[in-house]
Amino acid sequence: MRWIIIVLAVAILGSAAWPASAIDSTREISSLIDALARSSCQFERNGTWYDADKAQTHLRKKYSWLRKRDLVDTAEQFIERAASRSSVSGKPYHVRCAGGPTVESADWFTWQLRRLRASPPSPERARLSSTSTTRVFQ
Repeated sequence: MRWIIIVLAVAILGSAAWPASAIDSTREISSLIDALARSSCQFERNGTWYDADKAQTHLRKKYSWLRKRDLVDTAEQFIERAASRSSVSGKPYHVRCAGGPTVESADWFTWQLRRLRASPPSPERARLSSTSTTRVFQ
């Protein structure tokens, strides 16, 4: 009987923590896309350069498509499956910012994700993430 109570408690507590992690990942992914949208960088896909606004629109559509099919749960999966290469041609995406070199978008987004995770949480983010071990980024 004691084991049943322990198993049920773990199951209930574990399921209560899962939505916070999903929310955290969604916010991280949104923050990554927002970082590109706010930048003055250009985004190259399939040989054509686009401004940051058109790039973020494209990435949001790809992210939405992946989410509907439960194919992306984390920011790392978003980078790998949506923000790194064309799903049509397989060619890697690139990012070019003023005064900087052209880099593969996977590297640019991974760097942005590291910056997000390393930044000190604001009071609002700390409050929102108090029930989760994963930081919330808005």
